[in-house]
Amino acid sequence: MNILVLMLPIAITLGAGFLMAFLAAMNSGQFDDLETPAQRMLDDERKGEKQS
Repeated sequence: MNILVLMLPIAITLGAGFLMAFLAAMNSGQFDDLETPAQRMLDDERKGEKQS
């Protein structure tokens, strides 16, 4: 029973920390564009370089 006094606050603190990190990532726009990075690797043209 004594372990609950220690583990419960740790679990709540960790959960709140991960929630705050997720909300900060959402507010910064990290998850706004999910398709462009996957398509960027398929693009053969490199901007700024001459092609022969």
